[in-house]
Amino acid sequence: MTNEAESAREQEVASWFGARADHTIETSCARVFLVGTAAWKIKRPVNFGFLDYSTLELRRWALERELAFNRAAAPDIYRAVRRLTRAADGGVEIDGEGDTVEFVLEMRRFDEQGVLATQPWAIDDALEDALGRTVARFHAGAALRPAGGGVGALGYTIASNANLLRGLAPRLGATAVERLIAETERTFEALAPLLNARAGEGYARHCHGDLHLGNILIEDGRPILFDCIEFNDSLSDIDVQYDLAFLLMDLDFRRRRDAAGRVLNAYLDEAARTFGDGLWTGLAALPLMLSVRAAVRTHVWAYTGDDEAARAYLATALEHLAPRPVSLVATGGLSGSGKSTFARVCAPGLGAAPGAVVLRTDEIRKRLWGVPSLQRLPREAYTPEMSVRVYDQLFGDAALALAADRSVVLDAVFLKPEERLRAQALAEAAGVAFQGVWLEAPPEVLRARVAARVNDASDADVAVLENQLTRDAGDIAWRRVDTVSAFEDEARALAETMG
Repeated sequence: MTNEAESAREQEVASWFGARADHTIETSCARVFLVGTAAWKIKRPVNFGFLDYSTLELRRWALERELAFNRAAAPDIYRAVRRLTRAADGGVEIDGEGDTVEFVLEMRRFDEQGVLATQPWAIDDALEDALGRTVARFHAGAALRPAGGGVGALGYTIASNANLLRGLAPRLGATAVERLIAETERTFEALAPLLNARAGEGYARHCHGDLHLGNILIEDGRPILFDCIEFNDSLSDIDVQYDLAFLLMDLDFRRRRDAAGRVLNAYLDEAARTFGDGLWTGLAALPLMLSVRAAVRTHVWAYTGDDEAARAYLATALEHLAPRPVSLVATGGLSGSGKSTFARVCAPGLGAAPGAVVLRTDEIRKRLWGVPSLQRLPREAYTPEMSVRVYDQLFGDAALALAADRSVVLDAVFLKPEERLRAQALAEAAGVAFQGVWLEAPPEVLRARVAARVNDASDADVAVLENQLTRDAGDIAWRRVDTVSAFEDEARALAETMG
């Protein structure tokens, strides 16, 4: 069929749905018609090289893949691929007996204001944690793609970026463009062995591929991932960390580094239940992956005509490749002293974006016990032997993350002097700066905080605190912080000093 005929078909279908729709959403490659409680999506007859919807059969193929792929994460939204058919009166109808005019994807309509891109400032701690864990579980259940990932998948996008950015250099600045291309290639070459190793270790999977805030819906406080890539396997059969990197980069670019860091740490804790040590060693490639994602956004925005946004993304892509100091911070103190708050406040300012890895013994214990992070554990999970395992895991994960040039914050009671010495020894062995922080407050304040806890990974109650209060912590040489008054400024100041 000629291009003119395909265009005429598109216009007929668009007119038919448009007459019935409350609202129409248009992109360069699709149209979505919102009709009552349903959303109807058609592919436009376009061919961009990396994406080809130029024939009816290619559009059917793409819609069926879109349905199958998105049902993994959003089964309640994606319903069926339907036929728009020629009616007896010459018009069109859905699933009639006439010839197929077009294929259309039926979806459940949802509130567009529930999409995270409309309100990134509203993302709170609970949602950040849920989002990171949702993505981790999605990746854990994703199909393995050993032929994907590695230098092949990432190199495909890097080469595409370079070609497109050079074409935009007169508008974006040739010096900055060439600098980004050169630094990307240098970093990519250095990381090639790591990237290929990860592909063989199960980190290359069939991923979402387009995991930014515009493709994440929040309903009833639950994140739903939708609109994954179906048109090009080179963009979806990728490293799981590169998939996550789009979300992290998007949050960070929108000045929500705090949220990006919390999402990353929730992801790591959840993903550690499925993946091995490569989860931590692979963090060495995260700056490159963030940069590549920002470079993609650079040319996407440039081709929409927004050069100001494109230049901002270009600058961000360069920033992600800039080296940052690596450090280890250990936060200790009795239950209720504010360790987790201090860790989360200082982490975004430490090291490379989106900040330090926060390793919390309360979460590690749940992970080792094989239960969700908020599920209470039985008393036998707190034996001295189990505590040794927890601290061993804490220091082991930290050592791997530090070796990957990722700053780390340790969140543990650190009541024993030998545990505190071990933290400092870890920093010395890794050759990174170290700061131990001992958080304290009067017993009555600690009791009130512990009694008021809800939805927290810590199982410590007032009885546990009373036991801690009777124990001798020995000489504490760490920096002491009184948490009776606001102490967040001290956490930020520490990060600024070490970051």
